[in-house]
Amino acid sequence: MLLVGFGLDDTMDNVKKMAYKVANLRIFPDKDDKLNLSILDVGGSILSISQFTLYADTKKGHRPGFSNAMRDGAKELYLAFNEILRKEYNLIVEEGIFGADMNVKITNVGPTTILLEF
Repeated sequence: MLLVGFGLDDTMDNVKKMAYKVANLRIFPDKDDKLNLSILDVGGSILSISQFTLYADTKKGHRPGFSNAMRDGAKELYLAFNEILRKEYNLIVEEGIFGADMNVKITNVGPTTILLEF
């Protein structure tokens, strides 16, 4: 599962780089239990969830601020990101509903959660 958010400075160039990184990042264990295989290597699929709250700023006060999260253009970048993963990397990508309140249940296997930024 990917939680996908866009900041004010993100561009289509960032989206292309991130799709390449996601497709090729070696985060799955090989036969020796080393993180050495990509989603392409294991034939995996992706659930992509738009998540503007990744850009929450909690430095001041007690309420998170979201002024660094992209509003205009974020949906287009999100859809483009998913489409690049499908077309250029032949990955199966299921999408959440952009901007919707959703209940998503995830079971993490192992101690690995990775934040990718460009």
